[in-house]
Amino acid sequence: MTRASIATIIGVIVAIVIAWWLVGVVFSLIYFLVKLIIVAVVAVLVFFAVRGFFARTPR
Repeated sequence: MTRASIATIIGVIVAIVIAWWLVGVVFSLIYFLVKLIIVAVVAVLVFFAVRGFFARTPR
């Protein structure tokens, strides 16, 4: 093996490790944003349901 082929193999391994880490970070961010959007939608629905429930209650 020449020095260039060893450097190429090490470069490929480093590239795979960095790509693996970046994909993990990106998927974590996407998961967080989707979860945040779902929580916001459910919170708005619950807010209007509770407000509607108490608005119909006779005083």
